Amino acid sequence: MDRRGETLIDGDSTPALLEVGHIAKAHGIRGEVLVSMISNRAETRLAPGSVLSTPAGPMEVVTARLHQGRWIVAFTGISDRSSAEALRGRRLSAPRIEDEADTLWVHELIGAEVFDVGGLSHGVVAAIEAQPAADLLVLASGRLVPLNFVVGSAPGRVVVDGPPGLLTD
Repeated sequence: MDRRGETLIDGDSTPALLEVGHIAKAHGIRGEVLVSMISNRAETRLAPGSVLSTPAGPMEVVTARLHQGRWIVAFTGISDRSSAEALRGRRLSAPRIEDEADTLWVHELIGAEVFDVGGLSHGVVAAIEAQPAADLLVLASGRLVPLNFVVGSAPGRVVVDGPPGLLTD
């Protein structure tokens, strides 16, 4: 299973939007900005012609290229440094992409009850902690469960098949 780093944005718009990144700062003098993405689908989200939602309205991507872990992006209508600087900190969001049935989404895991394969409940997911080897489910009890042990999920429910001792003291 795959876990997407995007997070749900509360709001009254339909469909629900996922936060996919934010504008870190201006880059250069031609209106480009550095964008920090939290989506592992940056190439799709930042493809030329893509439209991202912001609190100030939609922004269309003209160009995007990866540079030292962040994206340098040009948006339609932003052509100088001062316009780019005004975008600093702006949250970028986009509609959910519904193309993979086995994808786990962060906003669906938070609050879900964790069960082992025997059906025993082990608590509720309080957070997701990103780690290099595997992201971790952080249970309300403080217990950590590597995401690679998740074998199934349904709304409000996560099933884990881990080694002995993972979910017990």
